[in-house]
Amino acid sequence: MTKLSLMWLLVVLLVSACAGEAPATPEMPLETDATDRSLAEAETTETDRTGLPPVETRPPEADYPPAFSGQTRVGAVATETALEVRVLTDGLDSPWGMAELPDGRIIVTEKAGVVRVVKADGSVSEAIDGFPAINSAGQGGLLDIALAPDFEESRRLYFTLAELGDEGSVTAVGYGRWSEDETVIEDFQVIYRALPFYHGSAHYGSRLVFSDDGTLFVSTGDRQSFDTRMNAQTLDNGYGKILHIDAEGEPVADYFSDHEDALPEIYSYGHRNIQGMAIHPATGDLWISEMGPRGGDELNLILPGKNYGWPLVSYGIEYSGDKVLEGLTVQEGTEQPVYYWDPVLAPSGMSFYDHDLIREWQNDLFIGGLRGGHIARLVIEDRRVVAEERLLEAEGERFRDVLAGADGAIYAITDSGRLYRIGPK
Repeated sequence: MTKLSLMWLLVVLLVSACAGEAPATPEMPLETDATDRSLAEAETTETDRTGLPPVETRPPEADYPPAFSGQTRVGAVATETALEVRVLTDGLDSPWGMAELPDGRIIVTEKAGVVRVVKADGSVSEAIDGFPAINSAGQGGLLDIALAPDFEESRRLYFTLAELGDEGSVTAVGYGRWSEDETVIEDFQVIYRALPFYHGSAHYGSRLVFSDDGTLFVSTGDRQSFDTRMNAQTLDNGYGKILHIDAEGEPVADYFSDHEDALPEIYSYGHRNIQGMAIHPATGDLWISEMGPRGGDELNLILPGKNYGWPLVSYGIEYSGDKVLEGLTVQEGTEQPVYYWDPVLAPSGMSFYDHDLIREWQNDLFIGGLRGGHIARLVIEDRRVVAEERLLEAEGERFRDVLAGADGAIYAITDSGRLYRIGPK
């Protein structure tokens, strides 16, 4: 028996003795016959389908053992389709989020608090404003954007932003009407605030995703402070959560009705800083990418009413090199990440590919990497990551958001102001 196998045998025996069951692994939602997978079942699942070594070759920073085979460093995969990579523009100013308009143009938020529109020829519109006071320092600013399901009739656009107030700043959700002449966002109103306000400029989250029923998922962060991070583990605040609200900002359902003082809009909790969120086109599952500390960036399958562990458990360590709290990676009552990166990818915006143009990409997940400096393509089968590829690694960019376009191309924006288009030659 190898040292790694012996180590894992001891871990399993210890957890079983303390908790009476194996560590939680991602469940299989949306199927009436779904059952939880035990740790033993997960370890026997074939996850390295490629026969190739992992794309990550650097030594890990935290070096914790994974909870199951294929939870990190799966085998590499390479796109066989010949690709054409074009920079449509490099004239954006700290872009953060983007969405595709019905006519194929890309509408982009900039951190300073304006929106711009990019055409297929790379031309960029003048700044479009109409927003309240924003804290654009640090990780703040005008953040994500989403079109209302009835956008072609209502012209309503939804945004997240680091709203500035007397008591600090807060992750806020709002909407406004894009004027007919496309010069301003009219009648902007904030419909939700992830309270409380805080004097800081980091870990706001935040992404917006509309589900098929017209309700809205919103991600938030823990505000990156030792004073605030434990709020991710309590249910009376909006920090470190996924929120489920309707188009006017009201809770959709009360997922924690048996918890006193729990906010009814909370869908899941125990998150550090979620800057990527997308719904799988085939299964309807909600997935998120979450920034860990030093090591331990996560890909999570989100289920309502679940605790995703931060900061009680993590596959990363503090920036100082110390353990996060007790240094646990597994704890009863918390969910395991489907996949994690160590060293970090610093995952940001992400999108599932749902087009026939590049068939080998069908239902694959594309995630922008900030510190990683590439776009990660993940092949997911049966809710497990089975292969990973790095795209545009040679560009040396921080990829902030990724969008799978209706034309079958992948679009990506970078902190330096570029908008890439990736498609077949």
